[in-house]
Amino acid sequence: MKIILFMKIIVILSFITSLIACNGSQSDTVKVLTPKEFKEQVDNKQVQLIDVRTPKEYNSGHINGARNIDFNSNSFGIEFNKLNKDEPVYIYCRSGVRSGEASKKLETMGFKEIYDLKGGILNYK
Repeated sequence: MKIILFMKIIVILSFITSLIACNGSQSDTVKVLTPKEFKEQVDNKQVQLIDVRTPKEYNSGHINGARNIDFNSNSFGIEFNKLNKDEPVYIYCRSGVRSGEASKKLETMGFKEIYDLKGGILNYK
């Protein structure tokens, strides 16, 4: 009985530790915004708003004012290096996967403030 209780406590403590570790490793440079927060920050404002989907996806519909820089293109780094690294960058993709990867890449490139749309354009209204 004591062994089972001990094992349960170990499992619970391990779970709590992993949650804390995941939250603690989150970057200060990259912030994931809800669709509402993202919209409030980009609507009718002059910001560096980037759609990292393919040109075909971009042409099928995008957020007003967004520039298309395809995450999978060979010119991704070249195009992002044309932007101001000291100004905030707002990025999104279809579902949030590519923009999450792009955020990590931009951070290593020296961008100081990156805002990623949670859930991508699928969740943006």
